[in-house]
Amino acid sequence: MDDVSAWLPLASKDLNEYTVTPGVLGFIVFAVLGVGVWILLKSMSRHLGRISVPEDEPEHGARDGEPAGTGSRAS
Repeated sequence: MDDVSAWLPLASKDLNEYTVTPGVLGFIVFAVLGVGVWILLKSMSRHLGRISVPEDEPEHGARDGEPAGTGSRAS
């Protein structure tokens, strides 16, 4: 096997049998997570775009035909 440290000139110390690196599997897992987050954000954006919000929303407790703030409470 060739000297692995020649492939990583920016490594702070030499690689040996006790050095742990993420490697190709770590990159693949990170890439899959990134693609998954991108798909979820795109789906969320699409779903939020479908929501319709009425412009004139009555206050809570107001009934049809009554002014806002006048509930049917007995005094």
